Amino acid sequence: MVTLNSGLIVRLLFVTLVFLPTTNAENGCCSFPCQNKGICLTGKTPGSYTCDCSNIDFYGKNCETPTLVKRIKLMLRPSSDTLHNWLVSSSLKWIWDIINNVEFLHNFLMKRIYLLRSNVVDSPPLYETIHDYPTLDATTNTTLYARTLPPVPLDCPTPMGTKGPKVLPDVEFLAKQFFTRTKFRPDPMGSSVLMAFFAQHFTHMFFKTDVKKGPEFTWSGHGVDVSSIYGRNVHEENLLRSYDSGKLKMQTINGEEYPMFTKDVPITMGYPPNHPDTLKFAMGHPFYGLMPGLFLYETIWMREHNRVCDIMKQEHPDWDDERLFQTGKLIILGETIKIVIEDYVEHLANYNIRIKFKPTVLFGESFQYQNKINAEFNHLYHWHPLMPDEFNISGTIYPIKDFIYHLELVLKHGTANFTDSLSRQRAGHMSHHNHGPYTINVLKETILHGRQLRLQSLNNYRKRFNLDPYTSFEELTGEKELASQLEKLYGDIDAVEFYVGILMEKRRAKNLFGGTIVEIGGPFSVKGLMSNAICSRQYWKPSTFGGEVGFNLIKTATLKTLFCNNIKGPCPLVSLRVPDYSDGDVDEDKTFEFKKLDDEL
Repeated sequence: MVTLNSGLIVRLLFVTLVFLPTTNAENGCCSFPCQNKGICLTGKTPGSYTCDCSNIDFYGKNCETPTLVKRIKLMLRPSSDTLHNWLVSSSLKWIWDIINNVEFLHNFLMKRIYLLRSNVVDSPPLYETIHDYPTLDATTNTTLYARTLPPVPLDCPTPMGTKGPKVLPDVEFLAKQFFTRTKFRPDPMGSSVLMAFFAQHFTHMFFKTDVKKGPEFTWSGHGVDVSSIYGRNVHEENLLRSYDSGKLKMQTINGEEYPMFTKDVPITMGYPPNHPDTLKFAMGHPFYGLMPGLFLYETIWMREHNRVCDIMKQEHPDWDDERLFQTGKLIILGETIKIVIEDYVEHLANYNIRIKFKPTVLFGESFQYQNKINAEFNHLYHWHPLMPDEFNISGTIYPIKDFIYHLELVLKHGTANFTDSLSRQRAGHMSHHNHGPYTINVLKETILHGRQLRLQSLNNYRKRFNLDPYTSFEELTGEKELASQLEKLYGDIDAVEFYVGILMEKRRAKNLFGGTIVEIGGPFSVKGLMSNAICSRQYWKPSTFGGEVGFNLIKTATLKTLFCNNIKGPCPLVSLRVPDYSDGDVDEDKTFEFKKLDDEL
């Protein structure tokens, strides 16, 4: 006769209750039966539903059957992993070199990339973050994030619908078990800390959660609007302006130009109490006083605006301050998009094909020049593992606690040395077990916000973005031990939370991230960049930018010229990848601590 001890009985009861099958849900939409962007509507009787398959090229009870034309397209379309492997393959590089140098071939492929990526994003969006069904607010209410998938219905048996535990794992435990850094893990693709700060500075232009109201709300302009340089509204923009030759106000410190102090330009910033007035700089975003790297980028962009205004004043001596400022702002916007696409996106993609900024290839195509920032894009872009534990600036090591809010380090070392140092230091690996002590709370908040927004599972988002859903935890993580621990917590691969799954996902070959970030983030990025008004036929012409001189400032802009044109003396190293990195130098540091999950449970 077998005797069961009390601990084993408790564990069996936990497993039975938490992972109890719940197939008889009252709400038939809880199992997400509608496929291929079909919309689920509950029926009159408990558990019944219908799928609206209109305008999606699929039909059937669950929108599971493709039309003949769609079936042929699906047969011809390579999987996202296959396409990725073609684009990064060393053996196929000679083909891509030919394409890169034959303009009509390159233009054709850039058009396909722009369209294929952006068409994945619903434009206009159907959903926002308050309701779980289509509303007019999804397109008209700019205080709400849009969202790609509706939230999990409130009356479902589990937080993920019908799969997984009735109570999601404790966030504190998740952070401790899977995400806290025990040893810094560098980015395997050699990304520099200058890249990490570029991502942070650029994305805070449109990721602006109104934390006082909740994760549903934003104070963003929903696109690339260079508000990060010019302020969140006209009032702040006016405070930053000098009203002389179109320029922004600047002050000289240690022989270099920097933003003004808040005592002289009273913009509300997020500095801590008792912060010295001589280190309270007025900038376009209240967050940019947090890190010297953000202060560096803000300084360089403000210098660039004034440099552009000087050039345009020489070209148009008859223009007044207002026209010089407004035209300069348009040129800065164009430079921003070009640098993001041709330096930053190209670095992230790491493809053999050159990623170029070519608005003209979309002229004549059915393309909507409007955008709405999605909550899922905001969550996906929480890349805090990129931040190292310490910073090496000109040979001096600063622990992160002595780096945060210490903007004087840029003044002390100068913009040239600071830029050079950030270009030579490796950023962190965007993965599990790599959140430092100063970002782990952001991770926990992000997971909690995802639950508050009732984001659907990672696999549901993979299906929505034309990716095969993972069939096992080991397929997701590429690690047996990680897979085993995750399975004990979530029970079903279809129950893994969106952000948790993104961080636990194995890295794609020759890429910084797992496939989910690339295949979901890519469409949002392309749509957000190319839908900007200046990319349209009406705007993209020399006269918009003050003539050929202004137009060429955009066409020739690079990250290197941005820094070199605005730093005195020899140009420092300006690189999103550390200089000693090569394609063969992929250091997958898997040093992280496993804790005994069973004891914790």
